[in-house]
Amino acid sequence: MKTLKFLLIFLSLASISMAQKGNVAINIITYNIRLNVASDGINAWPNRKENVKALVKFHDADILCVQEALPEQFDALLENSNFDVVGVGRDDGKRKGEFSAVYFDKSRFTKKDGGTFWLSPIPDVPSKGWDAALNRVCSWAKLYDKLNKKEFIVFNTHYDHIGVQARIESAKLIKKKIQEIAPTLPVVFTGDLNVTPETEAISTIKSFLTDAKDITVEPPYGPSGTFNSFDFNSDLKNRIDYIFVNKDFKVQKFAVLTDSKDKRYFSDHLPVFVKLFFK
Repeated sequence: MKTLKFLLIFLSLASISMAQKGNVAINIITYNIRLNVASDGINAWPNRKENVKALVKFHDADILCVQEALPEQFDALLENSNFDVVGVGRDDGKRKGEFSAVYFDKSRFTKKDGGTFWLSPIPDVPSKGWDAALNRVCSWAKLYDKLNKKEFIVFNTHYDHIGVQARIESAKLIKKKIQEIAPTLPVVFTGDLNVTPETEAISTIKSFLTDAKDITVEPPYGPSGTFNSFDFNSDLKNRIDYIFVNKDFKVQKFAVLTDSKDKRYFSDHLPVFVKLFFK
């Protein structure tokens, strides 16, 4: 009994020591939650909302990056949560249209800065870029981690689903903006990029960031693909949702989560999860 008690005390002290050394993990989820549209029928947002929120809570997300969130969805993810958020509607820079928002645990992280830019040649104002079908944005949050006592920046985006050139140019703009906004800080970049890994749009990002799946210490968990189209029998081959990091992070775990209920996924995309440590 004394040996067990000593072991528990030792493990507790070791845990405190690791925290003091800046080794507290950060759990991040990126999730295209599918906009609220009545034509989705049984898969419409009101039938999925609580499941999405439960998934985020169960997997202990410290940071949640979402795509396709309309204003009512943007608000719903804040309800009864410990999150604060950075993001604006892509149509007017306020509340109109979809958000690509960054939620963060406000008890752990302090927001030092944040903003949104548009994926277009005029990124400072609501605008549509190149051959894109819709306005697209990237929102970012500069956070101070009170446990690790470090600052870092999270960028979250959603590339156009139609414009091939828009996706290529969006990647170039993302690279430019990240290098301008976070030239020396640890960086996480997440999003629904609407392209598969072999494309030019991904190669541009990989020229300065690393795909978390490629460097995870533990083997990647879950299917390869992230798009399911609300088909529970999908082969899940199309990987279009990503998390990238720079050299300042170690990726301990990477997963594509297949949580479901009654043979239904909670969105037409699967969430991507990582557990990160500062190096």
